Amino acid sequence: MTRYQNLASILSQRIEQGLYPIGVRLPSIRVLSKEHGVSITTVQQAYRELEDQQLVEARAKSGYFVARRKMRPGLPDCCNTTQCSLTIPQWDRVLDMVNPVQPGETAFRFAAPDITASSLKPLTRSLSHLSQRQYLRTFDDEDIRGSFELREQIARLMIDSGSRMDAGNILITDGCREALSIAIRCVCAPGDVVAVEKPCFHAGLQLLHGLGMNMLEIPTDPVTGISVEALELALEQWPVKAILVTPTGNNPLGYNMPIERRKALLRLAQEHDVAIIEDDAYGELSYPYPRPATITSMDFTGNVLLCSSFSKTLAPGLRVGWIAPGSYMNRAIHMKYVSTGPTASLPQLAIVDFITQGHYLKHVRRMRSQYQHNRDLITRWVTDYFPCGTRISRPQGGFLLWVELDHRIDTQRLNRALSEQNISIAIGAVFSAAGKYDSCLRINFARQPTTELKNAVRQIGVAIHQLLEEK
Repeated sequence: MTRYQNLASILSQRIEQGLYPIGVRLPSIRVLSKEHGVSITTVQQAYRELEDQQLVEARAKSGYFVARRKMRPGLPDCCNTTQCSLTIPQWDRVLDMVNPVQPGETAFRFAAPDITASSLKPLTRSLSHLSQRQYLRTFDDEDIRGSFELREQIARLMIDSGSRMDAGNILITDGCREALSIAIRCVCAPGDVVAVEKPCFHAGLQLLHGLGMNMLEIPTDPVTGISVEALELALEQWPVKAILVTPTGNNPLGYNMPIERRKALLRLAQEHDVAIIEDDAYGELSYPYPRPATITSMDFTGNVLLCSSFSKTLAPGLRVGWIAPGSYMNRAIHMKYVSTGPTASLPQLAIVDFITQGHYLKHVRRMRSQYQHNRDLITRWVTDYFPCGTRISRPQGGFLLWVELDHRIDTQRLNRALSEQNISIAIGAVFSAAGKYDSCLRINFARQPTTELKNAVRQIGVAIHQLLEEK
């Protein structure tokens, strides 16, 4: 975070906390310059940043004042009935959504991080250096369990999440999706019932369907996560074999499940002897620091399988993930062996290099700050340009915003209208096994904000207004 962004963040927090009420004159540029030991130019940039966020307004010859703002939109109303679905997920719609970006397209549809950050440059240098200097090792197969050095570094990184593990507890995979696939196959057989959040990320639903599982959708709150109470009732009625959850930086809602709720979920799973598959792909992108403890760190039975990757913290193209399968390690290694075999050596070694040289933690800190800042901007843009009554999530990690529109809006139709302007969104229907959430959408806010992105959000708002006028 730059100096002016840091100062803007401090002032923003003071405004949000009510230390500077609406209409109050803010400290002068010179006062802030002396107070924070920064240049006058830095303060001016900070105030411009807050003007862009519409938190402050400049008045000629009077200074800066806290602006009057629109009321913050309400949270999505995602908590509804439990439903066991045999419906085939929306594969054709998912396929359209994951197609390559077209020239000139403003794509909000992917769950991809910002890969343009300068803090990733050491990683590209490592890839180049290793391919030239250690080409024999990079061309050869790794251990089926993955690079020992990488597994050792992952174990060290997981200390922040409260987990205590070593390299022997970890298996490297081809991204988080393979980790999840291994976890599901370790504890389930085709036809088994898996409880999922509602809404649930579409790749998880497609994976469960592809493996022949039945999905039991559990009501999920946009702040506290999966309803433990609804899950308890479901476990008494259905032969659930596993619970798939993303408790930190949830996709698509963005919440961090409170610690007490995590403990309650774990207790419930233990009482019913049900495995928990914990997707922690966004865990290190939690805005509050230290990050929340994983459910895995609270478990002593070996019945929680932790899955993660470097796809969200670094780059999806690396295809390096991992699983800590608890008591299922031998079966997990077998599942890895019969599916893809060893994961490619070069990206593993480059990530080890990136971590050991101190670049990884620096990069993650930078991206957490950037994503939190972007969240505040995208929230303000949606508030300004979308119709009144729009509900939006309040992400506590990651880079995804869930938006609930008027029930009369079909986001599939909205997406078709936006495609004529070379803009794309993730439609809500793909986040439900039963095809619910037709009036919802998910927006990626990972990239550095630009006028182009702001105009694209405005165009989405205009398209929504036009659809409502046609009703």
